[in-house]
Amino acid sequence: MELTKQEESILNGEHGDVLERQMRLLVRLGEIYNADKMIPVGSVQVAGVSYKSIGDPGLDFLEDIASKGGKVRVLTYLNPAGMDMKDWKELGFPKDFAEKQIRIMRAFGDMGINTTATCTPYLAGNLPRFREHIAWSESSAVSFANSVIGARTNREGGPSALASALLGVTPNYGLHLEENRKATIRINVNTELKTSSDFGALGYWAGKHAKNGIPFFKGIRDANTDELKFLGAAMAASGAVALYHVSGLTPEADSQVGGGLETFDFGDKEKKETYETLNTGQNPDIAILGCPHASIREIAYVASLLEGKRLGKPLWICTSRAMKQLADNLGYTLKIRKAGGRIVADTCMVVSPIEEMGYKRTGVNSGKAANYLPGFCKQEVIFRDVEKLVEELLV
Repeated sequence: MELTKQEESILNGEHGDVLERQMRLLVRLGEIYNADKMIPVGSVQVAGVSYKSIGDPGLDFLEDIASKGGKVRVLTYLNPAGMDMKDWKELGFPKDFAEKQIRIMRAFGDMGINTTATCTPYLAGNLPRFREHIAWSESSAVSFANSVIGARTNREGGPSALASALLGVTPNYGLHLEENRKATIRINVNTELKTSSDFGALGYWAGKHAKNGIPFFKGIRDANTDELKFLGAAMAASGAVALYHVSGLTPEADSQVGGGLETFDFGDKEKKETYETLNTGQNPDIAILGCPHASIREIAYVASLLEGKRLGKPLWICTSRAMKQLADNLGYTLKIRKAGGRIVADTCMVVSPIEEMGYKRTGVNSGKAANYLPGFCKQEVIFRDVEKLVEELLV
């Protein structure tokens, strides 16, 4: 790799041990993937935030960097934590878990990171521009940034994203390069997609076929940003899709598709079979929405479904602290609370210790959550659209 004089001096330890280690990590990563140089990044999103995910070794690692004065150089956000940082006691999160999670967030804050713990940073003040280079690490956020916004990021690991935050650069390889953003498979959608869970089902199915490729979708007539969010999140979970194109909807679709692509068809049969695959249980103990984190549009819809009704079982809507505050101001939180539901900030069901909190069967509308919950949280999954989930929980 060709490094600048400044980068070489950091690599030689002239700016301290912390930055030397971070530069060494990025240089090694660049060498593995044949990057020619480092490029500046406009923002970073760091994963590896939940204590459930990183444990004591991760906590020690972060506190070491913070104690040695490590400070980020660019706008940096965090992935969801393992609990609601304000209401964890009321929601029943374990105290010993909470103590470690609080230390993790304090270490990140000491580095100058915005402790906005969300997988939808683009809804909470970190919105990159088209073709801007960034270094994001949460799989659904990476997919959304690349596909819907048209920014440029690889799927960073937690340590490499943190290194980019501390240095302000990332190696120039992979999806940062125009020639690597072309579609590799084509998927014809021959069924109606009515709900976010339908988009999640398509995403789960497509990820299995695309693996780590770049799908091009034909036949999706319309989709809002929430639905595209669900599509990308599920593909990133069932496969390793970091970029996709939708004809007529995403900004690079027309320029990044060629002929001769391997083609698959997703119709009524495939949709029905996917729902059957993702449903591993019935009669949920709890329903948890917001994977990825809910937008204000999603929160408003749940509030409208619950108005004047009463839940017999818990319902969580996971979202960012920014969306929670907006929901508070608009009266949605109160409507949901009156029905017995909760808006839960900073976390999601996948990185929370819900299995330690007595839950065994979780209802979701997310293909990503349906894919991860059986393994990560030992849950049986009830995969439905939001309206049907709410109906199952009502008294």
